[in-house]
Amino acid sequence: MKKLKTDGSIKAIFTYSEGRRIPRPVIGAIVPAGFPSPAQDYIEGTLDLSEHLIRHPSATFFMYADGYSMIGAGINPGDLLIVDRAIEAQSNRIVIAIVDNELTLKRLRIDQGQYWLIPENEEFDPIQITEDMDFIVWGVVTYVIHPL
Repeated sequence: MKKLKTDGSIKAIFTYSEGRRIPRPVIGAIVPAGFPSPAQDYIEGTLDLSEHLIRHPSATFFMYADGYSMIGAGINPGDLLIVDRAIEAQSNRIVIAIVDNELTLKRLRIDQGQYWLIPENEEFDPIQITEDMDFIVWGVVTYVIHPL
């Protein structure tokens, strides 16, 4: 298999490895976004983020986004993407695709049998997938993690 290039939308790829869990305490309080309310400071239990973010451990990968083609979808350069290869790619899902041996991060659009990779930034053009292109959806982005 040829080494894959990237169109600048993917910076790095990492595998998910099950093993050491990192459960964190869950505070049993609802955090208001408006006016403060009396504190309910008690620990309700523990939560392991991998149990909530990883549905198919053996098919899950992490990638760092790079570039600005998906900023309209809230994906910025340096954001961590959780990508699940076991999920079926459907129209309107954000995917990692390989187009002519190049990785790209875009929204998949399927319309009347035509496949498109749509950027979420008007400075970038959509990519229409044609029969003469090598094309595969590598995985579906399930979560984006980024700093505030």
